[in-house]
Amino acid sequence: MPATTMNRSAMRLLIDNKAFLALVLLVAVSAAMSDNFLTPDNLLNVLRQTSINAIIAMGVTFVILTAGIDLSVGAVLALTGAFAASMTASGLAPWLSVPGALVAGAALGMVSGMFVAFGRIQAFVVTLVAMTVVRGAALVYTDGRPISIGGGDVADTFWQLGGGYWMGIPIPIYLMFFVFVLCWSVLHHTRFGRHVYAVGGNEQVARLSGINVNRIKVSVYAIAGACAALAGVVLTARLGSAQPNAGMTYELDAIAAVVIGGTSLMGGRGRIFGTLVGALVIGVLNNALNILGVSSYFQMIAKGAVILLAVLIDSRSQSSS
Repeated sequence: MPATTMNRSAMRLLIDNKAFLALVLLVAVSAAMSDNFLTPDNLLNVLRQTSINAIIAMGVTFVILTAGIDLSVGAVLALTGAFAASMTASGLAPWLSVPGALVAGAALGMVSGMFVAFGRIQAFVVTLVAMTVVRGAALVYTDGRPISIGGGDVADTFWQLGGGYWMGIPIPIYLMFFVFVLCWSVLHHTRFGRHVYAVGGNEQVARLSGINVNRIKVSVYAIAGACAALAGVVLTARLGSAQPNAGMTYELDAIAAVVIGGTSLMGGRGRIFGTLVGALVIGVLNNALNILGVSSYFQMIAKGAVILLAVLIDSRSQSSS
């Protein structure tokens, strides 16, 4: 193989796995700067803190792969978390309250998707309006106050979803990897997943090929809503109550994880594994800055710089390809 071809292949390999390389580098630097970083308790803490953002981000990945965007997932998390807390406090078992919250989240996402698909309105505008409306609905539903999950066996069982352990590992970590396997299987091993990539790659060609583009668009927003609802259940269970302002700016963290993971904002290109790695990059960065005692204000600047760098690299890689 010519040396030039080998160099291009090596460069392509580095670009395709840039998020994973960034994660390895970040872990190495964090471990060198703090003896506490690689302790088992801290690593489990990183994974548990990352789980909520990762679950949301994996749902948002479906939307971005179709060249869309969803700014309402943080508000959906707050409202569905309040639904779950109310149902739990009223004595409804988790095997009913959790699916109920997921269905509510999927329905909220589906409404946004219908406006995008059938109304032909920009996804940014639709989901920005949805974010405002759903956030308002969460404040109305909770009356601006936390909703406790209550006490008793039902509340204790529900709390396990966010605060419980199994074999020494927090339950939210299992949920995060369950969602990862599910999303990975759907995207890479089903016809629906292939259609998601096709719609994002070229919507007009996908439509001419017989793909029901509107159905795909509505479905991906429903998936994003359901993932946000699951994250809301986990957060509510962990806190023991639903907070009316929960999920503020979570949509930005989720989009950041997707972009850092290599999914193109133009649609049609990306991997669910990259999103998981992108969420871990943000989680490790937050944890390392906390351990080092860096102010939360500087943490926001550092996070913004990482996102900007990821977008810049993505833009350059698209230009070169």
